[in-house]
This record gives sequence, structure tokens and C-alpha cells, in this order.
Amino acid sequence: MRSIRPLLAATGLVAALALTATACGPSEDNATGKPAADSAGGQDAGGQDAGGSLPDGLAETLKKHGVDPEKWKNGEWKNWDKDKWLREAKDFVNPVIEGLWKPDRMKSAKDPAKTMAAGDVSGDRGVTDPEPAPVRAEREKTPYHSYAASVGKVFFDSPEGSMVCSGTVVKDPGNPGRSNLVWTAGHCVHAGSKGGWYRNIVFVPAYNDKGKSAAALENAQPQEIAPYGAYWADWATTSGEWLADGGPTGGEGAPYDYAVLHVKPEKGTKSLEETVGNALSVDFDAPGISRIDAMGAWGYPAAPPYDGLIMHKCVDRPGRLSISPSTPAMYRIGCTMTGGSSGGGWFRKGSDGKSVLVSNTSIGPVTSGWLAGPHLGPGAQDVFTTMSEKFAGH
Repeated sequence: MRSIRPLLAATGLVAALALTATACGPSEDNATGKPAADSAGGQDAGGQDAGGSLPDGLAETLKKHGVDPEKWKNGEWKNWDKDKWLREAKDFVNPVIEGLWKPDRMKSAKDPAKTMAAGDVSGDRGVTDPEPAPVRAEREKTPYHSYAASVGKVFFDSPEGSMVCSGTVVKDPGNPGRSNLVWTAGHCVHAGSKGGWYRNIVFVPAYNDKGKSAAALENAQPQEIAPYGAYWADWATTSGEWLADGGPTGGEGAPYDYAVLHVKPEKGTKSLEETVGNALSVDFDAPGISRIDAMGAWGYPAAPPYDGLIMHKCVDRPGRLSISPSTPAMYRIGCTMTGGSSGGGWFRKGSDGKSVLVSNTSIGPVTSGWLAGPHLGPGAQDVFTTMSEKFAGH
């Protein structure tokens, strides 16, 4: 059994887990709401490159599934008929609809609250440590681009409406220094066993960069909401276990509830890592829980008492949570963050003193006292490597 750290001692660990950026912040051009000079091009509203051709076989994929890009961007994506909802790993499509994610639409996106219920988790199945004491989430320092530029929001559309999760820019060994990869939760991109791929998936790094209140954002400029703009997922991967077993409360897919997005800017060509100035390495071989003093979770909690506008973080000594005897134990920490923080990265201090990503927020109880995330082992590494190799050198 592990000892449960007192609240004050746990929050004192935050200093050991800092997510810092190397860039100076949003470019002057971006600060005026205009793309930088080297950021011309990208995809048009039909998902086309500036050269006029749909990338990576997207045109063929769309046609195969009876999707007309023009009809799609004009509202066909709202058709969630089971025969139209693509679910297989190879069937992901996400054509860019330029201007869809305006600031007001981002602010009105809901948290995927149903995914935050822990369901019938029982302490007598598998290996589960005592429930941790709640750790009160702390606001991240502002501007976010100076302290956690790699953290942002993942927006997507579901049959229930516009939704929001959190995500993290991670390093891509196939494109050193120029990564376009974002780590998030499987349930932020795919509905699991009873559904398919969500639509209009975008990542917005350093959302609400200065941490302004809802009232202060009433007449905010777009760059205040999205200082680096929006990055559309042009491919997504998640685990086969999530596709097969993921459910509204996580289910037996929860220990495999992770996903990787490859993104491209709605306007521009500069890589995500170069734009925000930071990306985190992913650790697929983290030491045993008894050897980890602290893990920190970052994200944008959106369910009450939070409103989804402010980045928060929790740091605690991790424990184990077993969903089923047949699945790996998950990490669990005390944390008061709620839905909307789903998909947000979990970090620990690596051997070189730098923070590395070791998990992501997957499930938590209705009472919002703790969060659980998957252990990233060989399966997660395969998902990541497949994505990196698909876009290596691009």
C-alpha cells in the first residue's frame, strides 16, 4: 500500500514538474490575427492543399465512403446515421472546414462528462491501491505559452454536439524539432465499441493564453483565444482495445484509452513544435509506481465548478487502479479536475531532469476527487510509432 500525501505536500511537488517553452511566444504576425510570412498555404475548406490536390489519398477515402467534400463542409458532417459513421481504424477522415471553430464555438463546446464516470470500479479486482486524497487543482501561470505551451485543447464534434478535451504536443522521432503530433485520449477521437470516429477534430495550443475570465473574453480577439491558431487532425490513431471495448464510462477499454493525432495548421505550413516552441518526449518504459515520487496532470477542466477556460494542473504520488483482472492496472492520482481535462497529459521528471509524458487523463469519479490514466507500454508505443513512421520526413 502506498502512503497518501497530504494536500499541501502534494502541491509542493509542482515545482519539480515544469512544462516550459523555448519560443518567445506567438509571433507578431499571429498576434495581429494574421498568419506569419512562412505560414501561407495549408488546406482549404474542402481539405485541399494550396496546390489543389487532396493529400494522402483523402479524396479516394472520401469517395469510398460516399463523402463529397463540398457537401461535407456545408453540413453533411452532421449526419450521424450509423451507416455514415466511420469506425474502423483505416477509415479516419477529417477534412478541414476553414473557419468552423470560431472563438464562440470553442467557448460553447461541452466536456465529454460521460467519459469521466468510473463506472463499477471495484477495489477487490486486480491490483488497486487505496483511493487517494483529493488534490486541489492549481491554475497554471500565464501566459500559458511561457509555462505550458505544449498543452492545449482538443475540439471535436459528436452526435451530442461540440465537445472538448485536452492534449499535449509530443516529440516526433520521425521529424526531429518539427513535430506535428498531439497526444490525447482515445475517447476524445473515437466513441469506442458503440460508435465511430468523431469529426472536425482540431487542436488549439495554449488556449486562452492569458487565462482570462468569461467576462473578459466577451469581446476578445481571436488571437486571445487561439494564439497559435487551430491545427486540424489529418490522421488519428488509437488502440484496437479502445475501438473494441471502449465505452461511455471507459469500460475495459479504459486502460488503453490513448490516441495520437497528426495535425496541420488551418492556415500555414510551419510545424506545430516550431510554432509553439516546445514538445514533450513520451516515456513508454516508466519505472514501477513505487519508484515514481510524483506525477502531474495538466488540462482544461470544463465541468462545474470549472468553465473550461483556464488551464489547471495537479501533482500527486501515483497509485494503481484496476478496472478488470484481465487488463493492466492504470495510474491514479488525487485531483479535483473534471471533464474537459480528459486527454490531458500526465508527466513525470525524467532522468535528465526534464518532464516526459507518461499517461493521459482517461476516467475519474463523479465526485471529481481523483483521475486515472493508462500505463503506456508496448501497445501504446506501437500506436505512436505507426503514426511517426507514417509521416516520417514530411
